[in-house]
Amino acid sequence: MKQLRELLIGVKTRQLTGSDAVMVSGLYLDSRKADAGSCFIAVKGTQVDAHTFIDQTIAQGAVVIVCETLPAVLNGDVTYIQVDNSNIALGIMASNFYDNPSHQMQVVGVTGTNGKTSVVTLLHRLFRTFGKHAGLLSTVQNQIDETVIPSTHTTPDAITMNQLMLQMVEAGCEYCFMEVSSHAVDQNRIAGLKFAGAIFTNITHDHLDYHLTFDNYIKAKKKFFDELNKNAFALVNTDDRNGSIMVQNTAANVYGYSLKAASDYKGKIIENSITGLLLEVNHIELHARLIGEFNAYNLLAVYGAATLLGEDKMEVLRVLSMLTPPDGRFQQVVSPEDQVVGIVDYAHTPDALKNVMHTINAVRQGNAQLIAVVGCGGNRDATKRPLMGMIASRFADKAIFTSDNPRNEDAEQILKEMYEGVPAPERKKVITITDRKEAIKTACMLAGKRDIILIAGKGHEKYQEIKGIKHPFDDVAVLTEVFKESGK
Repeated sequence: MKQLRELLIGVKTRQLTGSDAVMVSGLYLDSRKADAGSCFIAVKGTQVDAHTFIDQTIAQGAVVIVCETLPAVLNGDVTYIQVDNSNIALGIMASNFYDNPSHQMQVVGVTGTNGKTSVVTLLHRLFRTFGKHAGLLSTVQNQIDETVIPSTHTTPDAITMNQLMLQMVEAGCEYCFMEVSSHAVDQNRIAGLKFAGAIFTNITHDHLDYHLTFDNYIKAKKKFFDELNKNAFALVNTDDRNGSIMVQNTAANVYGYSLKAASDYKGKIIENSITGLLLEVNHIELHARLIGEFNAYNLLAVYGAATLLGEDKMEVLRVLSMLTPPDGRFQQVVSPEDQVVGIVDYAHTPDALKNVMHTINAVRQGNAQLIAVVGCGGNRDATKRPLMGMIASRFADKAIFTSDNPRNEDAEQILKEMYEGVPAPERKKVITITDRKEAIKTACMLAGKRDIILIAGKGHEKYQEIKGIKHPFDDVAVLTEVFKESGK
């Protein structure tokens, strides 16, 4: 229980009707969960305006309503708080309700189109190896030290996020490493949080179904850095031309990492093979188990952040040499007989797919062919589908277009849109198999000794979403099973 006036510290209110001395038992975004003594925050969502449920929550016992538009008729037993932005108010109130847990840890947020999950996961594993208590908020999973909590969103809502952070604080966590999506920034889900540092990985074509324009997408990412305080660090990829844009107006201390441009954390790839990277970091060699240029950038981001958090640079490099990639990020499964290398990767944007295919082509040897199994999700940015089709057909010896998470769209129509991007000379290399398991089986059947199969798009996901239902599906498990059954 918290007194309302405690929760309103830092909240800009337009009007308060009722008493700010009322005790609040909990905060709710979901009108169905609001109960006796609670505060309901009415948010105007992209699909539903929660203001329409205010009377319902009062009937369920809510004693405080936070809203942008006051109801025409006010209940005398309820306190109403009118604000300009309910999401901002929610973030600040949630932080206050859960004793501002982000102020009690070093919280580092990572944003960018690609690499967020890898960077936060590697940071979490690094600091756990150092013996530190640390939390993780990621697309794959949330963690409090080694305790895993399932993840439903890249960045949770403000209430869930602060609940998790409080649990981290209570478990003794000194650090929290979290993904910060452009949606979360745009929707002010991180309002009220204090960040010790922020990392920018890169920005490429994605989420235009939500942001509508690439400029809006950049502005959403940039807003995260605009709101950092002067004691925080901002670590950006200076090889990405948008890195400098991110930190134009930040009050934070700015640092850069790169493979090409001059920077504070400069890397150079000496050797890149299917077994890992030999990387020079500020003139010191690092042998890493991760593969490819994109992972070289991820390692530099982790190295830079860890040293900015005060860790010894040689110890950081020593532990980085031991770490493996997160699930579904260039995850390898090798067939026992023919040594066919299966690579499962979350690449679901044109740039990510191009990066992972470039990486494979750079390390494959002899006559090994690359067979790519690729799909695109439904109810998401459709403009990237022909691009994904073009990239898959161009950089693979054979490409199989298959269902990803069609959601509420027709899977075959999605595949047709992918195929439209395939140049005429490449079309003979492409086949379409809607059933994902059959597509993986076909790829294995086509593969010869030491060939490479890339299964892209779903990575760590353990389901396939079709017409609103999540069916169990695990690319790694299916690939392992097919290898066993085929005798590969």
